[in-house]
Amino acid sequence: MNDRLLRSLFPFFLSHPSPLRYKNSHHRVGEKSGGRDRRSARQRRGATVEAMGEDDEKQSEKRYISSEELRSHNTPSDLWISIQGKVYDATHWVKDHPGGELPLFNLAGQDVTDAFVAYHPGTAWSLLDRLPLVGYLSDYRVSDVSKDYRRLAADISKKGLFDKKGHITFIVLCHMCLMFAVVVYGVVCSPSEWVHLGCAVVLGFLWMQSGFLGHDSGHYRILNGPLVNRIMQVVSGNCLAGISIEWWKRNHNAHHIACNSLDFDPDVQHIPFFAVSSELFRGLTSYFYERKMSFDGVARLLVSYQHWTFYPVMCVARLNLFAQSVLLLLSNKRVRGRGQELVGLGVFWVWFPLLVSYLPSWGERVMFVVVSFAVAGIQHVQFCLNHFSSSVYVGPPRGNDWFEKQTMGTLDITCEPWMDWFHGGLQFQVEHHLFPRLPRSQLRRISPLVRELCKKHGLPYDSSSFWEANVRTIRTLRTAALQARDSANPVPKNLVWEAVNTHG
Repeated sequence: MNDRLLRSLFPFFLSHPSPLRYKNSHHRVGEKSGGRDRRSARQRRGATVEAMGEDDEKQSEKRYISSEELRSHNTPSDLWISIQGKVYDATHWVKDHPGGELPLFNLAGQDVTDAFVAYHPGTAWSLLDRLPLVGYLSDYRVSDVSKDYRRLAADISKKGLFDKKGHITFIVLCHMCLMFAVVVYGVVCSPSEWVHLGCAVVLGFLWMQSGFLGHDSGHYRILNGPLVNRIMQVVSGNCLAGISIEWWKRNHNAHHIACNSLDFDPDVQHIPFFAVSSELFRGLTSYFYERKMSFDGVARLLVSYQHWTFYPVMCVARLNLFAQSVLLLLSNKRVRGRGQELVGLGVFWVWFPLLVSYLPSWGERVMFVVVSFAVAGIQHVQFCLNHFSSSVYVGPPRGNDWFEKQTMGTLDITCEPWMDWFHGGLQFQVEHHLFPRLPRSQLRRISPLVRELCKKHGLPYDSSSFWEANVRTIRTLRTAALQARDSANPVPKNLVWEAVNTHG
């Protein structure tokens, strides 16, 4: 890790920003880098006193802002954030934020240092100078948990783990090309129904690997260069799987920032089909979908049997991702590369129906689509296992308990290293949520460090086997289902719109 990054990360361990900080603190005043200061001691002392006097004068001009005042600037038209005790006005920068506007909207009016550390490389710190500096947080404090978290982030960066991606991307791409070739050859050239069935299974696993690759590319560059990385995102997501990578990034960033918040995290907002908590029966407002999640009569009926319908719905959950992708790209929301995204989806809806049309009968065509969707549905189950049985809460995320919320809302899946291909890094969900930029090949390596940090601060480090995680998820759904049967039955409203806007 370079000196600039070390200087950026280690000051986090202080409980208050230092009032005097020299740009080149490792040189004495008047000393040139690499040379000797030939002035007399009296001259050096005089220069030092003069410099300190200038800094004291600047210090007296600093504006200090309380956390209460910071919280009042939490709207899209008046958005302040604090990073390492410095308060910035990010109102006009929101539209240019690479991670989208939702993370900033959800954390507006708060200190967001931990989230900034999690999502940005060391080179991003210099970019903060472009934001208007409003002042300094007068009551800036760092908890012991945050100190240790930032220290661990610095250690991981010092070891270069954020840059050690390994050969996973190359291996996955080779496997995906091979699987796609097998599927096309089997469907076009073989008359056997069994071969066609096998091709449907292979296509489902191909979509799973495509999803894992898209997940990686959304968090960090899996290939060298932004252009190549962007091409890979559109090809693997839009063209090959029919899912908009920009929709996924918008959805997934909101999920990471507000992990398991019932009204801010889209990954736990599945009304009318599923409810992980009875709190959703109160008709909460989704700040992601910008609508009320009405718990009407039909929703109550569906939720009452959700522990039975969970796996069947997961088999066709892909349909909802298709719909969400199209809805976003046709909306008036800001979408990066909208034309590229639409062309990519167009490519998918050309090759996939064309491939299915080569099958000799409608029975085989239906079988092929259903089986491929069902196999890909395993990935949807994996997404749910990581969060459904974990702790949930109501309200916006808070920047001052980042570590706690990420660990309490996630569940690791224990497995042998040879099964990592099946889980695609999602098995280390706790580690991934704490360090989303870390390549999946390094997650197993830092797992003991995260476990030890959780133990030190008395925080949960939750993990289960794949089977146990399924049992826990069904138990959570069953508990909410039984509670739903005793709830009131309001007049149904807008069921079709609710169903279309349910995240799968």
